[in-house]
Amino acid sequence: MNREPSLRHPLLDRLAEARRVTDELFDVVRPEHLYDRPIAERHRIVFYIGHLEAFDRNLFDQRLFDLPSPNEAYDQLFAFGIDPVDGGLPTDQPHDWPTLDEVHAYRQRVRADIDAKFHPLELAANPLSPGESPAQLLEVAIEHRLMHAETLAYMLHQLPVDRKIAPSEAHSRRASERTLEHETVRVPAGEVTLGLTRESGVFGWDNEFGEVRTEVPAFDIDRFMVTNGDYLKFIDAGGYWNRALWSDADWQWKEESRIAHPAFWIPDEDGWKLRTMFEEIDLPPDWPVYVSYAEANAYARWSGKSLPTEAQWQRAATGAPHVADGNFDFRRWDPSPVQAHPENRSAFGVEGQFGNGWEWTTTPFGPLEGFEPFPFYLGYSANFFDGKHFIIKGGSPRTAACMLRPSFRNWFQGHYQYVYAGFRCVNA
Repeated sequence: MNREPSLRHPLLDRLAEARRVTDELFDVVRPEHLYDRPIAERHRIVFYIGHLEAFDRNLFDQRLFDLPSPNEAYDQLFAFGIDPVDGGLPTDQPHDWPTLDEVHAYRQRVRADIDAKFHPLELAANPLSPGESPAQLLEVAIEHRLMHAETLAYMLHQLPVDRKIAPSEAHSRRASERTLEHETVRVPAGEVTLGLTRESGVFGWDNEFGEVRTEVPAFDIDRFMVTNGDYLKFIDAGGYWNRALWSDADWQWKEESRIAHPAFWIPDEDGWKLRTMFEEIDLPPDWPVYVSYAEANAYARWSGKSLPTEAQWQRAATGAPHVADGNFDFRRWDPSPVQAHPENRSAFGVEGQFGNGWEWTTTPFGPLEGFEPFPFYLGYSANFFDGKHFIIKGGSPRTAACMLRPSFRNWFQGHYQYVYAGFRCVNA
């Protein structure tokens, strides 16, 4: 077979790059802490080392080629993550998991077996399963891995800083000489398109397909995301203790969990600190605040406004250069000031919608018209059409550039605090 580098398919290069990104992320953790569980609702870190390869193996096997397993028990052990929404937390112990040497050996063997099967000229060949193209499955594997590169960052962010090894560029941050002036901009009434057509030829996840065109009435929206400084005023005004600002479910969650401030904030005798990935710093007032949907919604009510719907957010983003020189694609570990990206501006003057922090909407995660689950990943979206997850749009500093496409629909539980997600408010 001709395996000249010049014939290597770009998707295989992208898969190799995605592997590099996740490998380097695991290298941030001191080895003795890879069995830690930084977020109670999630698996231990070691699970994800095995999960990324198990997912690829399980996806490609019998769809692209016959891929005998080096360890069928691991294929199942590392198959699925968890997203508990009703208070149940995992109870496994470190000794319940294989050793690091065993997990690393599984990872390397699966990678080697997959790489040995791929040949660039075979990507256009008929797959074993009709209707599932090699290119589509490779895109799924790449974006699945890059999604985990971001959600793993959420997890590692909650790991104490002395359990991590900071890369040399970790403390590189972007400042802004622009004065932050809080203002709203008017978005005129108009049509917005959600989703994609299957005839577009663009890769998307199953929940992105089913193009919907809808008219959005005129509304006002914050030019910038809500900042830490803005949110501090809400806290100082007693927002966490004002029952009228919270729904019944959100208030119960807040009280039972004893939530009194954003998960990234640390009370300090002189005020507040912010936990970045590798250090604790004085709270930057012009960075976007990262909070749960419940916290964002309470702030919006306190301000006399509301969070945008998915359609409003999308309408406000009309004309925005979503792959401009923004804060995304793993360029930085931390947010930038909300006013630091004037180049990322929509046709209506809304700034910073792509990168620097996902943005909550009031739209529950659900199917677009004509939704069909991926036959090779039936539960990817459909398992979360439960009214408890809300759509977030845009992207964060740790979002891959390929997922900044306007049709991409991310989602999280309304009570999950650890996402790099903030918000901006609207006033109809």
